[in-house]
Amino acid sequence: MSNVFFVGCGPGDPELITIKAKKLIQKADVVVYSGSLIPLAILKLCKKGKLHDASRLVREEIFDILYKNAKKNKLVVRLHDGDPSIYGAIKEQMDNLLKKGISSIVVPGVTAFLASAAALGTQLTLPGITQTIIVTRAESRTKVPKREKISELAKHKATMIFYLSVHLLPDIVKESIAGGYKKSTPVVVVYRASWKDQKIVKGTLDDITKKVRDEKITKTAIVIISDVIDSNSYEYSKLYDKNFSHGYRKSLIK
Repeated sequence: MSNVFFVGCGPGDPELITIKAKKLIQKADVVVYSGSLIPLAILKLCKKGKLHDASRLVREEIFDILYKNAKKNKLVVRLHDGDPSIYGAIKEQMDNLLKKGISSIVVPGVTAFLASAAALGTQLTLPGITQTIIVTRAESRTKVPKREKISELAKHKATMIFYLSVHLLPDIVKESIAGGYKKSTPVVVVYRASWKDQKIVKGTLDDITKKVRDEKITKTAIVIISDVIDSNSYEYSKLYDKNFSHGYRKSLIK
């Protein structure tokens, strides 16, 4: 059975692509890529293959390119920014290919919220603050189940990460406060994480909307709401505590 490779190329920095993804792009006969979200340096890795910009195509056209070329036993790569499993719409493509006898292989990539955390130089979970990360998006044309409304998720006071939602920042702020976050809760918006024109805007729920508006950021950004941002009041990890025993080390305290 022929395959189509759904490949994540990372958040933007060409050096954050995996070795496996790089090799596939270099060998590919056909690459269907996610428009301007893919850095030119990564597209240049495809020296012999034919490139197709998916941003100019509809679902049926993309499927047609993937299917017809895979059926000819060509090496076909559907190239996604970040990781294909995070808001990548790969399920519908893979299911339709399988109906036609074409299997799919997913190659993971570094996703934007991890690149954002790296840019901030912080952890997204800290002992004593939160041990939970919620990755979601604000409701717009794509509806969100009632149980996943921002005001419901905010009740957990966990680290909340929003994709595809910076243009809806006023709604995020309003619903987050309604769900229980204080107005003083830290918020950071990372625009084009790991790209050369990366921009970081820090604030609180009370002032982040104005700060982001002043920077004219309306897309391609991750929003993070969490008390882990610039926190100095966290607890130390138990893993390396001298009082803590585990399978590889006994407590140093008798």
